[in-house]
Amino acid sequence: MTFRQRVFRLIDDDNQADSQANAYLSTGIMILILASIVAVILESDAILSKEYHSIFLNFEIIAVVIFTLEYLARIYTASLEYPHLNRWQAVVKYITSPMAIIDFLAILPFYLELGILIYTQHLGGGTSETGMLDLRFIRVLRLMRLLRIFKLNRYNSSMQMIGDVIREEKEKLFITIFITGILLVLSSAIIFTVEHDQQPEQFPNIYSSMWWAIATLTTVGYGDVYPVTPMGKMLAGVIALLGIGLVALPTGILSGSFVQAIKDQKEKDRKNRGEDPEETHRHICPHCGGGLEHAHEPQLDNS
Repeated sequence: MTFRQRVFRLIDDDNQADSQANAYLSTGIMILILASIVAVILESDAILSKEYHSIFLNFEIIAVVIFTLEYLARIYTASLEYPHLNRWQAVVKYITSPMAIIDFLAILPFYLELGILIYTQHLGGGTSETGMLDLRFIRVLRLMRLLRIFKLNRYNSSMQMIGDVIREEKEKLFITIFITGILLVLSSAIIFTVEHDQQPEQFPNIYSSMWWAIATLTTVGYGDVYPVTPMGKMLAGVIALLGIGLVALPTGILSGSFVQAIKDQKEKDRKNRGEDPEETHRHICPHCGGGLEHAHEPQLDNS
C-alpha cells in the first residue's frame, strides 16, 4: 500500500475497511470543529477576548493547522477519490465540490486576517482613514469561522441524512417556496391597500408591508405593526390561517422523507449485518414497532 493510499484510507469519508484510525480521526475533528465554534462564540465577549487572548489565538492556530492539513490531504488523495479522472482533473473536481468549498472557507478567514495584520504592521497599510473599515472587515472574517459548523456534514451521518433528504425533495420544497413568495407579495399588497390610508407610517408601501406579512404568515406576530381597520383585521386573520398551512407544507414533506430515509438506513444496516429484512419485519409489531418474542402465523379455529 502506497503512502497516498494510506492517507486516503485515513481520511476517506466512506471508509469501507472500518479503519479504527479513521474513526478516531473523524471523532477528533468533530470535537475540534465544535470546540472552535464554542471558541468563536466566547471570543465575541470583549472581556473574555481580552483576558484570554493568547489562549484563543493559540487554539485557533492549532485548529487552522489541522484543518489545513486535512484540506491538503484531501487534495493530495483526490485521484483516489475520483479514479476515473486524471490527477489534475480529480483535484479540480474536488476543490470545486461543495464540501471542499466549505473546508476552504473554514480556514480562509485566518489567512486573510493574518495577511491584513502583516500588511498593516509591516507594509504601511491600515491608516486612520481605513482603520475602522479594517476592524469591521476583521470582525466579519472572525464570524466567518462559524462556517466550520458545516464541516460536521462530512463526519455526522445524521447531518448527511438531512442533506440527502433536502436534495431528494428539492423540487417539492422549491414549489412551497414559490407559493410562499406569491402569498407574501399578495398579502403585502392587500394589507397595504386596506391599511395605507389609516396608517401611512406603518404601511407606507408594499415592500415595507412585507415585514408585517412575514410576521403574520409565519404566525410569529411581533405586534409592532398590525391592522386597525375591520377589513384589515379580517384579512389578517385569513392570512394567519393560511400561514399555518403554509408552514405545514414543507414540514410534512421533510418529515415523510426523513421517516423513509431512516427506514432505508435501517434496511441497509440489516443487510450489512447479514440479516434478512423480510424476516426481521415478521418480528416487528406493525402498531408499536416493538419486537415480537414469539412471531408465528395466526392459526385458524377449526371448531
